[in-house]
Parts: sequence; C-alpha cells; structure tokens
Amino acid sequence: MTNPQLLWLRKNLFNTWYNSLLTIICIAFLIWLAKSIIIWTTTQAQWTVVQVNLRLFLVGRFPQSLYWRVWIVLAIASTLTAITWGVFSSKQHLTKRQIAVYTFIIAGFLMGLPGDLTSRSWLLLISILLAIGFGIGRKFPKIILPWLSLTWLLSFSLIIWLIGGGLGWQSVSTNSWNGLLLTLLMAAVSIVLSFPIGVLLALGRTSNLPIIRWFSILYIEIIRGLPLIGILFLAQVMLPLFLPVDLRLDRVVRAITGLVLFSAAYMAENVRGGLQAVWRGQVEAAKALGLNSLLVTILIILPQALRAVIPAIVGQFIGLFKDTSLLSLVGLVELTGISRSILAQPQFIGRYAEVYLFIGSIYWVFCYSMSLASRRLEKQISQ
Repeated sequence: MTNPQLLWLRKNLFNTWYNSLLTIICIAFLIWLAKSIIIWTTTQAQWTVVQVNLRLFLVGRFPQSLYWRVWIVLAIASTLTAITWGVFSSKQHLTKRQIAVYTFIIAGFLMGLPGDLTSRSWLLLISILLAIGFGIGRKFPKIILPWLSLTWLLSFSLIIWLIGGGLGWQSVSTNSWNGLLLTLLMAAVSIVLSFPIGVLLALGRTSNLPIIRWFSILYIEIIRGLPLIGILFLAQVMLPLFLPVDLRLDRVVRAITGLVLFSAAYMAENVRGGLQAVWRGQVEAAKALGLNSLLVTILIILPQALRAVIPAIVGQFIGLFKDTSLLSLVGLVELTGISRSILAQPQFIGRYAEVYLFIGSIYWVFCYSMSLASRRLEKQISQ
C-alpha cells in the first residue's frame, strides 16, 4: 500500500480513537454479513427452484415452439444496445485488451446460463452480435448517431410484431406474455409513451393560453394525488366504460394506459423544473433573431431543459420499471406475478428467499444499467 493510501486511511477512517473504533466495528460487521450471505448462498439455499423454473421466470407461458421469436427479439435489442454503447463511448480510449476482456466476460456470462444446445447456440450468436455492434458503434459514431433514435423506434415496432404475431404469422395471446418478457414490454412501452406526453404537459403548464395551462395543472395535480395502484384498478375497471360497446381493450393495453397516465404527470414536473432552469435571455435573443415560438421551444428551450433534468428523468424511468411489479395485483402475470405462481408449486412452497432474491437481482441489473447509461449520456453531452 502506497503512502497516499495510508494517509487517506489515517485521515478519514482512523483520525480519532472513536472513529477508529467505529471503523473496526463496521469492518467486522461487513465481514460477518458477507460470510453469512456466502454460507447461505452456497450451502443452505435451494436454487433448484430457479433452475427448474427459469423459462417461466423469463417468458412465462409463451409457446415453446415460438421461442425463436423471443431469441430474435433478444438479438435485435442486444445488437442495438451494443451499437448505442459503442457510439456513446467512442470518445473514450479503450485498448484492445480492455475490449477483449469485456467481450470475454459478457460472452462467458451468457454462455454460463443454463440451457440446451439450441439456447447456447443463440447465446453464442448474441455474444458475437454484441462484439460486432459495439465495434460498429465506436467506428462510425457520427454516421449512426442521427439515426439512432429512429432505429430504436422502428425496432420497437418490429419487436411487438415478433412477439404478438399477426400479418401472416401465428398470433400469440397476451395471456401468454408473462414473466420478464411482459415486464420489459410494459416498461418499454410506458416509457416511450409517457415521455412525450410528459413534455407536452410541462409545456402546457407553462403556456400563456389559460385553457391549456389549467387543463395541464388539473391533470398533473389530480394524477399526482392518486396512488398508482388506484389508477391501475381504474384503468382496468372504468376505462372500458368510456369506450364503445364493441371496442374491448386488452388487459395489457389497459395496464399500459394506467402506467402512462401516472408516469406522464411526474415526468411533466421533472421537465418543468428543467424549463425553469433555462435563462429567459436566450429566449428573448432568439425571438429578436426572428425565430417563432415553436422553433424557440424546439431548438433552444427543450434541449437545455432536458439536459438539465436527465438524472430526474432517468430516475422516473427506473421508478416506472419497478412499478410494473404492481401489475400482478390487477391480474397480469409479470415477473413478480410469475414468482407468486412458482411459489405456489407444492415442491417449492416456502422458497421465498431464493425466488425473491433472484427477481430482485434482475430488477437491480436493469435499474443499474439505466443509471449507468444516464451517467454515460451526461458525460457525453457535457463534452
């Protein structure tokens, strides 16, 4: 250990006798806690419940003969994610050794997942696509960046078509969309729809037109004053009452409506905070140059406002992703709902710790990935 490290420890952890005592007690507690977790994980936990029901956790009752659609969806999403990661890390210097290590770790993790020969073949293909996509994103960032958002939107429509079928393909009922598949779809659709609605509500709340401003204020304050579970029940029960008799919305569509209505109100307040942070002198200068109000909003106000509230927006996205766990209370079998079904199996009754630790780790991986991506985006924008 070098001298600067010793100085840091002495200054921050052992500068007084009571600070030294507290440091020793905390270290001892952390060692005991880590030892207990390792012992329970390796000797006491029965991970058979996860291994046997892994497909139920991931895709639920999706027809096994159509798993190839899910693999194609995973390949598309993984490739676009790798390309996006490559584009936003293009300014960072990465050696060939670092890239090889990252590729080896990701490929090893994917290939280490349990599965048959077909699953392992798909995982190997996805590992190769991840490496190729990351290389393409780093090599052509200026060409790819303007088309990245449009590509994600088009791929999103393709993913919905692959999972749901139709247009000449066998249709798959939404009752068969379960587990992590349903959780990701619900979260992705809700995020994509709630963001523009939230931006429009934020602009409406700052509008000079009284009707638009008061409508936006009433909507935001009413929705923010209601719990999400109440809105989900209202969307399931009352939304069909406002529609024609011959129009029957699917349960998934109604649940998405509830999530979007709820998230858009909070998104509007996050964006409004960014709008208030924009210096009004820039608006006056733009109008003096001859720009109309629409161009001023699109080209000057919104880019700066959204940049200022990226952490708040991503925090809202993370909260929305975790809020999908409430859908099990309205009859949808997403990740939490399928876990309750698995725990009802006679041979796995009482295995709550293993099941909820597994799905908790899944939630953490996706939430931390969104947080990491937002920090990468902030760093990229600030350069």
